[in-house]
Amino acid sequence: MKQLAEAAIRDSFINCSKGESRRISLPREVEELPWKHLDFLGWTDPRAPERSYLVWQEGEDDAPIGVMLRHPDRLPGLQRNMCSLCLTTHGSGGVTLMAARKSGPAGRKGDTVGLYMCADLNCSLYVRGLKALPPGLRMEETLTVPEKVERIKSRVAAFIQQVAST
Repeated sequence: MKQLAEAAIRDSFINCSKGESRRISLPREVEELPWKHLDFLGWTDPRAPERSYLVWQEGEDDAPIGVMLRHPDRLPGLQRNMCSLCLTTHGSGGVTLMAARKSGPAGRKGDTVGLYMCADLNCSLYVRGLKALPPGLRMEETLTVPEKVERIKSRVAAFIQQVAST
Protein backbone atom coordinates (compact mmCIF):
# COMPACT_ATOMS: atom_id res chain seq x y z
CA MET A 1 0.00 0.00 0.00
CA LYS A 2 1.21 3.50 -0.79
CA GLN A 3 1.86 5.74 2.23
CA LEU A 4 -1.08 8.05 2.87
CA ALA A 5 -1.11 11.50 4.46
CA GLU A 6 -3.45 12.27 7.35
CA ALA A 7 -5.71 14.40 5.14
CA ALA A 8 -6.05 11.61 2.56
CA ILE A 9 -6.97 9.13 5.28
CA ARG A 10 -9.60 11.44 6.77
CA ASP A 11 -11.07 12.27 3.34
CA SER A 12 -11.34 8.59 2.39
CA PHE A 13 -14.23 7.57 4.68
CA ILE A 14 -17.42 6.68 2.83
CA ASN A 15 -19.71 5.69 5.72
CA CYS A 16 -19.42 8.58 8.15
CA SER A 17 -19.89 12.34 8.08
CA LYS A 18 -17.07 14.81 7.50
CA GLY A 19 -17.34 15.83 11.16
CA GLU A 20 -16.98 12.23 12.28
CA SER A 21 -13.96 11.71 10.02
CA ARG A 22 -12.29 14.83 11.48
CA ARG A 23 -12.70 13.38 15.00
CA ILE A 24 -11.18 9.98 14.17
CA SER A 25 -8.10 9.15 16.22
CA LEU A 26 -5.50 8.20 13.64
CA PRO A 27 -2.75 5.72 14.45
CA ARG A 28 0.20 7.29 16.23
CA GLU A 29 3.18 8.00 14.00
CA VAL A 30 1.23 7.13 10.85
CA GLU A 31 4.26 7.99 8.70
CA GLU A 32 6.30 5.27 10.45
CA LEU A 33 3.89 2.40 9.73
CA PRO A 34 5.26 -0.51 7.66
CA TRP A 35 3.45 0.77 4.54
CA LYS A 36 5.26 -1.51 2.09
CA HIS A 37 3.91 -4.54 3.98
CA LEU A 38 0.31 -3.32 4.32
CA ASP A 39 -2.48 -4.43 2.02
CA PHE A 40 -4.82 -2.10 3.91
CA LEU A 41 -4.51 0.27 6.85
CA GLY A 42 -6.44 -0.87 9.89
CA TRP A 43 -6.49 0.30 13.51
CA THR A 44 -8.65 0.48 16.62
CA ASP A 45 -9.50 3.84 18.17
CA PRO A 46 -7.67 4.03 21.51
CA ARG A 47 -10.37 6.36 22.89
CA ALA A 48 -13.24 4.13 21.72
CA PRO A 49 -12.13 0.46 21.69
CA GLU A 50 -15.44 -0.66 20.14
CA ARG A 51 -14.58 1.33 17.00
CA SER A 52 -12.02 0.44 14.33
CA TYR A 53 -11.14 1.77 10.90
CA LEU A 54 -10.08 0.19 7.62
CA VAL A 55 -8.61 2.15 4.70
CA TRP A 56 -8.21 0.36 1.38
CA GLN A 57 -6.51 1.41 -1.83
CA GLU A 58 -7.07 -0.81 -4.87
CA GLY A 59 -4.12 0.47 -6.89
CA GLU A 60 -1.40 3.00 -6.18
CA ASP A 61 -3.13 5.63 -8.33
CA ASP A 62 -6.62 4.94 -6.96
CA ALA A 63 -8.18 7.08 -4.26
CA PRO A 64 -8.24 5.38 -0.86
CA ILE A 65 -11.58 4.24 0.56
CA GLY A 66 -12.05 4.26 4.31
CA VAL A 67 -14.69 2.47 6.36
CA MET A 68 -15.60 3.06 10.00
CA LEU A 69 -16.23 -0.25 11.77
CA ARG A 70 -18.02 -1.04 15.01
CA HIS A 71 -17.62 -4.23 16.96
CA PRO A 72 -18.92 -5.64 20.20
CA ASP A 73 -16.71 -7.09 22.87
CA ARG A 74 -14.50 -9.90 21.66
CA LEU A 75 -16.11 -13.27 21.01
CA PRO A 76 -16.46 -14.98 24.39
CA GLY A 77 -15.89 -18.63 25.14
CA LEU A 78 -14.40 -19.71 21.83
CA GLN A 79 -11.08 -21.52 21.96
CA ARG A 80 -10.05 -20.64 18.41
CA ASN A 81 -11.56 -18.56 15.69
CA MET A 82 -10.53 -17.49 12.20
CA CYS A 83 -10.35 -14.16 10.39
CA SER A 84 -12.37 -14.05 7.16
CA LEU A 85 -9.77 -11.84 5.46
CA CYS A 86 -6.47 -13.59 6.10
CA LEU A 87 -7.65 -16.96 7.48
CA THR A 88 -5.39 -16.54 10.51
CA THR A 89 -6.60 -18.46 13.54
CA HIS A 90 -6.53 -16.77 16.93
CA GLY A 91 -7.22 -17.71 20.50
CA SER A 92 -10.20 -16.28 22.33
CA GLY A 93 -10.64 -12.56 21.63
CA GLY A 94 -8.34 -12.45 18.60
CA VAL A 95 -11.19 -12.26 16.09
CA THR A 96 -14.27 -10.09 16.29
CA LEU A 97 -17.29 -9.32 14.14
CA MET A 98 -16.64 -5.91 12.58
CA ALA A 99 -19.76 -4.17 11.27
CA ALA A 100 -19.72 -1.18 8.93
CA ARG A 101 -22.65 1.12 8.29
CA LYS A 102 -23.33 1.17 4.56
CA SER A 103 -22.69 4.40 2.70
CA GLY A 104 -25.42 6.66 1.33
CA PRO A 105 -29.16 6.25 1.88
CA ALA A 106 -28.86 2.62 2.98
CA GLY A 107 -26.48 3.60 5.77
CA ARG A 108 -28.74 6.44 6.87
CA LYS A 109 -31.51 3.84 7.23
CA GLY A 110 -29.20 1.80 9.48
CA ASP A 111 -28.12 -0.93 7.04
CA THR A 112 -24.81 -2.57 7.88
CA VAL A 113 -22.50 -5.31 6.64
CA GLY A 114 -20.22 -7.36 8.84
CA LEU A 115 -17.24 -9.65 8.63
CA TYR A 116 -15.17 -11.57 11.17
CA MET A 117 -11.71 -9.96 11.20
CA CYS A 118 -8.52 -10.03 13.25
CA ALA A 119 -9.29 -7.78 16.21
CA ASP A 120 -6.00 -5.91 15.72
CA LEU A 121 -6.48 -5.66 11.91
CA ASN A 122 -2.90 -6.83 11.32
CA CYS A 123 -3.86 -9.33 8.62
CA SER A 124 -1.15 -8.08 6.24
CA LEU A 125 1.56 -8.72 8.82
CA TYR A 126 0.21 -12.15 9.81
CA VAL A 127 0.25 -13.56 6.26
CA ARG A 128 3.78 -12.28 5.71
CA GLY A 129 4.98 -13.80 9.00
CA LEU A 130 5.92 -10.33 10.29
CA LYS A 131 3.69 -10.56 13.35
CA ALA A 132 4.01 -13.63 15.51
CA LEU A 133 1.17 -15.79 16.74
CA PRO A 134 1.30 -18.04 19.79
CA PRO A 135 2.46 -21.60 19.01
CA GLY A 136 -0.23 -23.86 17.62
CA LEU A 137 -2.35 -21.07 16.12
CA ARG A 138 -0.71 -20.77 12.71
CA MET A 139 -2.66 -22.83 10.21
CA GLU A 140 -0.50 -24.50 7.59
CA GLU A 141 -1.45 -23.58 4.02
CA THR A 142 -0.09 -24.53 0.63
CA LEU A 143 -0.55 -20.98 -0.72
CA THR A 144 2.50 -18.80 -1.20
CA VAL A 145 2.73 -15.42 0.54
CA PRO A 146 1.88 -13.53 -2.70
CA GLU A 147 -1.21 -15.75 -3.12
CA LYS A 148 -2.26 -15.02 0.48
CA VAL A 149 -1.77 -11.30 -0.16
CA GLU A 150 -4.00 -11.51 -3.25
CA ARG A 151 -6.63 -13.34 -1.18
CA ILE A 152 -6.64 -10.52 1.41
CA LYS A 153 -6.87 -7.88 -1.32
CA SER A 154 -9.81 -9.57 -3.03
CA ARG A 155 -11.68 -10.09 0.27
CA VAL A 156 -11.13 -6.50 1.41
CA ALA A 157 -12.24 -5.21 -2.01
CA ALA A 158 -15.41 -7.33 -1.81
CA PHE A 159 -16.17 -6.03 1.71
CA ILE A 160 -15.61 -2.41 0.65
CA GLN A 161 -17.90 -2.99 -2.35
CA GLN A 162 -20.65 -4.25 -0.01
CA VAL A 163 -20.27 -1.17 2.20
CA ALA A 164 -20.34 1.16 -0.81
CA SER A 165 -23.39 -0.47 -2.44
CA THR A 166 -26.68 1.24 -1.67
